[in-house]
Amino acid sequence: MHLVRNSLKFVSWKDYKAAIADLKQVYQAPTEVQARENLTALSQKWQAKYPLVAKGWEDNWANIATFFDYPADIRKAILYHECRGIA
Repeated sequence: MHLVRNSLKFVSWKDYKAAIADLKQVYQAPTEVQARENLTALSQKWQAKYPLVAKGWEDNWANIATFFDYPADIRKAILYHECRGIA
């Protein structure tokens, strides 16, 4: 969740909803392979306007990829717990 927030701080309010939707496609992907493909698509879409949005994800992919070792219901619980802990 911290990575999502850090990525979005570079995005203008005008593009915020679209960027969130694209980021969700990465961290809510059913598999690591699909998440990586979605990250590539996100990077290509936003690279010209917001080059730092995908950079943090790409730089930390080895750590992020371990998230996909867990079943979907556990990943959802982890994300929910992270959101509650921040609020």
